[in-house]
Order: sequence, then structure tokens, then C-alpha cells
Amino acid sequence: MGGSLKSRPVTEPEYPHLRPTAELAERVLLPGDPERAMRLAHALLEEPRMFNHTRGLWGYTGRAPDGEPMTIQSTGMGGPSAAIVITELVAMGVRRAVRVGTCGALDPALELGELIVATEAVAADGTSRALGGGERVPADHGLTAALRSAAPDARAGAVVSVDLFYEAGEPGAGRDGLAVEMEAATLFAIGASGPLAAGCLLIVSDTFAPNGTRARIGDEALAAAAERMGAAALAALSG
Repeated sequence: MGGSLKSRPVTEPEYPHLRPTAELAERVLLPGDPERAMRLAHALLEEPRMFNHTRGLWGYTGRAPDGEPMTIQSTGMGGPSAAIVITELVAMGVRRAVRVGTCGALDPALELGELIVATEAVAADGTSRALGGGERVPADHGLTAALRSAAPDARAGAVVSVDLFYEAGEPGAGRDGLAVEMEAATLFAIGASGPLAAGCLLIVSDTFAPNGTRARIGDEALAAAAERMGAAALAALSG
């Protein structure tokens, strides 16, 4: 069901990194990129209002097509930034969250623009381990099932979470997963330790040749895929 709004005073910030200028919904989409947060807010929400702009971590709250509020809040790049944002959101009252981000393909059958539902994250990062996560951190089962239903053409499986975008050699090489990214393990670890149901839907934005050469999705194709991703994630949170 839809999430209620959480009122927060804006005169004295309770948290050092997110300083709400609008109300917060109990359900949230979490892109890493602030610009994607803005684009998704205007594409998916009615009358979006800026929720946060501190530190360039743009966030928005508006009414979703089901008539209930939804917040879209960027997390920045990497586990440490995501951990700060997600921890503060949970403290403010968020109870369901879906990361809507990008990833690099490890499975050579994946193509640019495809969607992946992350069922678990292989923790090759430091942040999720510091949060108490094990070698593999699962996503919330119910929310993952909803994502698979909302995006039936998406591949589903494990992703590998790492700390470095520019790794030597092929990113994620030798690790068991469909794709490599940077924030899912952190999100899942926070979800496993508290009241947050956490899921993850990703766009394949990069592929790698055997020699390590990277191919990157074009801006227009990425924007179109992001809108499909956001709509599917919103539908999963609306069930």
C-alpha cells in the first residue's frame, strides 16, 4: 500500500546530511545520480517538491499515480555516501526503498539498456561489511518479488557491489554475479538490520570486452531506460 507522509521541522535540522524542506514518504526510490532523481520526480510524480538539496543530494516528494506520496532521494556514489543517506532516511521513517541505478554487465549475454532485479549482493565492498553484512547480502524477498512482477522482462540474480568504479582489469572479474555496481550491498545490509524492506532494480549501462574495453550506453537510451526502471520500481512499491 502507499506510504504516509512524515512531517519534519525545517528550522533545526535533526540530521547533518539531509535537511528536509518537504515531507517524507514512507516509500522511497534511491537513484545515485541527483539529476536522475530530478528527472524521475518530474516523470513519475505529480507536483513534486524538493525534499532535500543539501550537499547536492537532490530529493523530491510528490504524489504517485496510485494517489499516495512517494519520495525520490539521490544517494550519491558508493557505499559510504549511500549508507549516510539511507540511515538518515530510515531514522526519519522510511520503511520501503528501491535502489534505481546503473551497473556494468558481468554476464556477456547482457546488453546495454537491459534491466536487472538484484536478488542479492556479493559484498566485495567495505561499507556493507562494516555494517555487519556477510559475503552475500539478500534483498527483501517480498519487495524483490514485486519488482520481478513489475519488470517481467528483467533478468534476476546476484550483483557484485564494489568500492571502485575504475578497477584495474575487468570490473568484478572472477566474482559470481550478473553485474557489478556500488551501492546494493550497503542498502541490503541496512535493510537486514532494521525496519527497512530493501530492493534494487538496475540498468545495464556498461559492458566490457574480454580485453577490458568498456562500452557505455548513450544519454538518450539511458534516459529512456531510467524512466522504464523508475516506473517499474514505483509499481512494485505501490502493490
